[in-house]
Amino acid sequence: MEVRAKKALGQHFLTDQNVARTIVGALRTEGPRDVLEIGPGMGVLTQYLLEREDIDLKMVELDGESVDYLLTHFKDLPGKIYQADYLRLDIHKLFAGSYRIIGNFPYNISSQIFFKILDDKDLVPEVVCMIQKEVADRIAEKPGSKTYGILSVLLQAWYDIDYIISVGSGAFAPPPKVQSAVIRLRRNSRTELGCDEKLFKQVVKTAFNQRRKTLRNALKPLLHEGVDTSDPIFDLRAEKLSVEDFVRLSKIVG
Repeated sequence: MEVRAKKALGQHFLTDQNVARTIVGALRTEGPRDVLEIGPGMGVLTQYLLEREDIDLKMVELDGESVDYLLTHFKDLPGKIYQADYLRLDIHKLFAGSYRIIGNFPYNISSQIFFKILDDKDLVPEVVCMIQKEVADRIAEKPGSKTYGILSVLLQAWYDIDYIISVGSGAFAPPPKVQSAVIRLRRNSRTELGCDEKLFKQVVKTAFNQRRKTLRNALKPLLHEGVDTSDPIFDLRAEKLSVEDFVRLSKIVG
């Protein structure tokens, strides 16, 4: 029995066992025992995750065909796998406390997955994932680059980013039209931003949505009458600002 890759679900099954072992090996031995695998597919990561005695594995998979395949091929999975859409799933029904995340994320929803992880950042100390290389580069990028963007700032505010390996399209079936990469997110020591977090997100998104404009013009929708825009930071464009700069900017705007 094989699982048919479904374009609508963004499925490209990893077949390279060395890459699979590298991904699983990148998940540290310290940390919460509870681990969630997102989109196990045909179980190329699952087989190695089940060998690790330092974790308690649960999985969420939307595709019913994949769920049937996994239950047939892995005798230890009953009670560990949930057929559900991760983006709609109430994770706290699976885990009482902190948990870590691993997976070959569906590339068409990877950004949405990261935004959901950010919502639960205080309970997710580590994420190891394979994503489109372009997105991985963007997440790991530093200020000043054209690829530096919304996800870069929001994720780097709360996580340290490790770029593990690049992965060619030949490692998958069917091969995707894009290159891939494995990254690891590790929760940093930040407990608060020092500014209103909701406003911080709004400032970051608004600034990058018109990234070619200076912040003085890009942020006009957020600037109330009392905001002093003479600060030199308003002469810059969004891609020039670090996380700390965006925090300072949010304080000014607020």
